[in-house]
Amino acid sequence: MTQPTPLAGLKVIEFTHMVMGPTVGAILASLGAEVVRVEPIGGDRTRNLVGSGSGYFPMYNRHKQSIALNLKDSAGLDIARKLVAEADILIENYRPGAMDRLGLGYDSLSEDNDRLIYCSEKGFLPGPYENRTALDEVAQMMGGLAYMTGPPGQPLRAGSSVIDVTGGMFGVIAILSAVEERHRTGKGQKVQSSLFETTVYLIGQHMAQKAVTGKAADPMPARISAWAIYDVFQTKDDPIFIGVVTDALWEKFCKLFSLDELWADESIRENNNRVAARDRIMPQIRELIATYKRDDLIALLDGTGLPFAQIARPEDMFEDPHLNASGGLEAVTLANGTETKLPALPIEMNGSRPSAPAKLKEEGADTASILLDLGFADDQIATLRSNGAVQ
Repeated sequence: MTQPTPLAGLKVIEFTHMVMGPTVGAILASLGAEVVRVEPIGGDRTRNLVGSGSGYFPMYNRHKQSIALNLKDSAGLDIARKLVAEADILIENYRPGAMDRLGLGYDSLSEDNDRLIYCSEKGFLPGPYENRTALDEVAQMMGGLAYMTGPPGQPLRAGSSVIDVTGGMFGVIAILSAVEERHRTGKGQKVQSSLFETTVYLIGQHMAQKAVTGKAADPMPARISAWAIYDVFQTKDDPIFIGVVTDALWEKFCKLFSLDELWADESIRENNNRVAARDRIMPQIRELIATYKRDDLIALLDGTGLPFAQIARPEDMFEDPHLNASGGLEAVTLANGTETKLPALPIEMNGSRPSAPAKLKEEGADTASILLDLGFADDQIATLRSNGAVQ
């Protein structure tokens, strides 16, 4: 099937670094938009992060072109303005005020392109905190997610850049909403999403729990679950998660494992009563699960409708049979030539995945071709390079 490209024809200029801003461009590019990433001379420093940051650039910068500009040089800045003048969308996630100081703020750029949709990805939406420096971890701590993730008294950040990525997704939602509005009005607008408010949206269920029950939510490791069996269990070898989340599944679970005595107990046929009786139910269930090997248990549970999951690691996903069979991983060639697979956009459109092989570009790989498209001659490009305005 042909790769879906619903955003083909949209031109995007990206002034970003790290994760949140590049995520916006990565999603738009995977959906067919033409995304040009403006990097500094020498390349975005995110390219060279080590440790937990070494995967940021390849994950969130596929399917993009790269032009390297010196925005402190008047010629480089002029090229940036020319790019934006022909664009549909601009994405930026620099510190508040940085783009304005360069003359690349929305008010300035929209004078030359009133159809421009200008997306700012920030730590905070406008308000008392808006000039603070925020990171994914800062937002998780401030917004209550770290409190809910770790054990009591031990706040713990989630195990991926979940707020950066989700904040980027909200940026895409805002952009596409503005594109739809532009169809009616002919005008662009500035849109914004943020780390802090994204975090608060994600923990909104716990705020609502307090409003409904009058009791503050406990951290997830210490919570009273909504279901009696909803936990990680140790088998003879590796752990497994099992959830029994309806009364119909309780009946199925009891029959599958021949738990005749538990099923005969009509006092726990209803979910809330099972939760109240959890302390007497769980030891028996743990003892039962411990008699199985994990893979044997998976074979028994598969196809029953009972929720279950092996406890996988990120590296296990490279060989996951479902992902490999369904187009969930796309071939990626890293800038150094290494070939790998990375997650495709997790959606399907008209029976196809928006996924295609990708090769990460070196910084400035598309500088010459982009400048030619803007009308620059070869000798002008050579002069710009020799003067340090472009790479």
